[in-house]
Amino acid sequence: MSPIAHFAPGFLALCLLVSIPLFPIWGAVLLILPIVASVAIVRLRTVADRDTVTARTLLGSRSVAWQDVEGLRFTKSSWARAQLRNGEQLQLPAVTFAMLPLLTAASGGRGPGRPG
Repeated sequence: MSPIAHFAPGFLALCLLVSIPLFPIWGAVLLILPIVASVAIVRLRTVADRDTVTARTLLGSRSVAWQDVEGLRFTKSSWARAQLRNGEQLQLPAVTFAMLPLLTAASGGRGPGRPG
């Protein structure tokens, strides 16, 4: 994601600062929201290379080999999901249908279910 995405949590923080004189305790507590949003912008991502695809979430990450990926599923309301050969699904943060050519290029043209 672009570093410009941090403007939204920054703007939210400025808006919440206005509420602190009115609601000192809750206003201060709500300032956690922009921090969490910025951490999500930094952490949530999918990293792909020729051999593996790695999905990073807020609390961890999981890597799988491309040969373990049977296919990708796209829905209108969420990020792509990798259908694994063992029946599991792995959500790929920040991967949309429009990013499919980048994902294919990063995998060296292998992509899901293609031989290396």
